[in-house]
Amino acid sequence: MGDQRAAVIIKKVKKADHGGSHGGSWKVAYADFVTAMMAFFLLLWLVSMVSPDKKARVSQYFKEYSLFEKSGSSIMDLGDPANVQIANPEGLSSTGPAKEFNEDKEGEGFQARFMESLRKEIESKLSDLKDQILVQSFDNGVRVEIMDKEGSPMFPLSSTEMSEDGKKILKVVAQTLEKDNHPIAIEGHTDARAFPSMRYSNWELSTARASVARIELEKAGLPSNRLVRVAGFASTQPLIANNPMDPKNRRISILVFK
Repeated sequence: MGDQRAAVIIKKVKKADHGGSHGGSWKVAYADFVTAMMAFFLLLWLVSMVSPDKKARVSQYFKEYSLFEKSGSSIMDLGDPANVQIANPEGLSSTGPAKEFNEDKEGEGFQARFMESLRKEIESKLSDLKDQILVQSFDNGVRVEIMDKEGSPMFPLSSTEMSEDGKKILKVVAQTLEKDNHPIAIEGHTDARAFPSMRYSNWELSTARASVARIELEKAGLPSNRLVRVAGFASTQPLIANNPMDPKNRRISILVFK
């Protein structure tokens, strides 16, 4: 027989990829999932350990956080929970502000004392302007609303120059405030009237008016170290919610905390 060479056969065997069911990638994904779940349950546990008043304070802080707040203030600076909630603004009559002062639930304590003291001052010194002042208690203190009305504004429209009536009201309020050491916040609010220029809006106007009110209160004797916040809220918190253009929505709010 002749010279015969053996044929060489090369067979390529493709190894099956078992990564989907027997590889290690799923283990990494599972480990990530377990870690995330542990972090989630740890967060739930931590939240459950925080007292309700502190949770309310944290929530309120982020709801009303402002770049115009006093430097260095803390989430916990404002005391107990729900410290800046408006006390039933929808309950205000659309034909005129409430003239009755709310009673503190216990009929005693800081809120009742402050409100009674301010009521006497308003009756004796601001009887002609008392329908522009609304005093309400809330969970953590007292809110004093000083509102515009037709023919008697705190500020002329689009202006930051306070009227003489506005200064008169703030002077009387300051005399009541300086009798104690409770922390105070000042807020500016506008109606929904829009500005023709985009360079200046109700945000700037409400903030500037709050700052003017701060200056007037300090001139009248209020120590500046009692202020925890001076901020503007534009038209986002109307006192008369069903009528955003109502002049009562243009106001200065003074919050006195326990």
